Amino acid sequence: MLNIVGQRGNDSQFCDGMARRRMLQIGALGTFGLSLPQLLRAEQNPLLHPSARSKKSVILIWMHGGPSQLDTFDMKPGAPAEYRGAFAPIASNLPGLDICELLPEHAKVMDKCTVIRSFSHGNGDHWAAAHWMLTGRTGATGNSRAPRQPSMGAVASHLLGPTRPGTLSNVNINDGGFGYHGGAWLGVNTNPFRYGEVSYGNEAGRLPSGDHNSFSLIDGLSEHRVMDRTSLRQQLDGLKRRIDGHHLFDQMDAVDQQAMDLVLSGRVRKAFDVTDEDPVLRERYGTGWGEQALLARRLIEAGVRYVSLNTGYFDDHSNIEKALRNKLPRHDKAVGVLIQDLAERGMLDDTLVVTAGEFGHTPRINPNAGRDHWPQAQSILLAGGGFRHGQVIGSTNDKAEHPTSRKIGVEDFCATVYHAMGLTVDDKLIDPSGRPVALVPGGKVPPELL
Repeated sequence: MLNIVGQRGNDSQFCDGMARRRMLQIGALGTFGLSLPQLLRAEQNPLLHPSARSKKSVILIWMHGGPSQLDTFDMKPGAPAEYRGAFAPIASNLPGLDICELLPEHAKVMDKCTVIRSFSHGNGDHWAAAHWMLTGRTGATGNSRAPRQPSMGAVASHLLGPTRPGTLSNVNINDGGFGYHGGAWLGVNTNPFRYGEVSYGNEAGRLPSGDHNSFSLIDGLSEHRVMDRTSLRQQLDGLKRRIDGHHLFDQMDAVDQQAMDLVLSGRVRKAFDVTDEDPVLRERYGTGWGEQALLARRLIEAGVRYVSLNTGYFDDHSNIEKALRNKLPRHDKAVGVLIQDLAERGMLDDTLVVTAGEFGHTPRINPNAGRDHWPQAQSILLAGGGFRHGQVIGSTNDKAEHPTSRKIGVEDFCATVYHAMGLTVDDKLIDPSGRPVALVPGGKVPPELL
């Protein structure tokens, strides 16, 4: 009626034939046959980076498709109408910095932010640019879309783990990034737990999804029945341990207990229930992306190291005014209120909030009343993360076509995100051939931030 097979008992079954590892599988990981105990065990790597003990974390707000610099943080009201677009600038609380009228919540917190106006690279291919931005290395293209390198979130999961024991390291909300938020050759155990709706992207590269049910018990198991099985398993493990001279079950017991805590009463499971929040705060964030930004904050509080949230598809080749009037106010509440909330809770210094996409968009509006791909200039927003803020770095010419000072590149962007978690571009991974490789091939944190 009950079989225990395999050196470490991984294939052990209960008397009803159910494998115990199946009981604890969760949606986004079970797709690969990776159970919650296996994920937690992978995150107990004894070779973690010294910064694993820190509480530093990142929330990446990914503006999939690429935001228009002229319609966000680098407005050019003096430019001809076909460049400046439909929107007027408004003053922010940072003297001298005007931003788009559709971003009033951002305007309240720009003293806590840095705008990099001079971000630039040379690749206008969605897949190639997204892969480069999210991993720090080139590889994928629109013609060959499979991920080639691990994302920054996957690297953080691998080297640092969560900021609190027994918690997930890496969570992605709404996919985005054409599937390039995953672990690639670093392994599926570094993939994010993915939550929310699927966004436009590459089916082959897209990550599997979980939802709020991913932490529920399966096959009708109640908490009482799980604990009965736990008691039985503990008795059997005790018997096995007496004959196991290598104590191979010791670690498994501890890890499985963490998995049980996540499934039954863990902090991460509770973090997904945003109804616990004050209704007034929930109203400030709003629904949709706003609620997901609130979830991102709750996940960081629960101990998740790296959260990425995609707020839509900003590749508006036509009718950009109508599209942005719909999207930017929702993005504004999500990001602006998130920064306010983190600051009010004393969390902002330890949490980097960064908004970016794979590139900017053309300064000149096209005949379809839209803007096209333009990697030569993009505005990136940073808040928190222990950096110095209340500033604008770099500038572009009078039509926001290209940087005129302090050009910042992809590797610099990745270096900045890694720095916020206590990593450097010179930290090493072991690649599939067994060779040590740097996290990013170059790049420096802009000294203005330090």
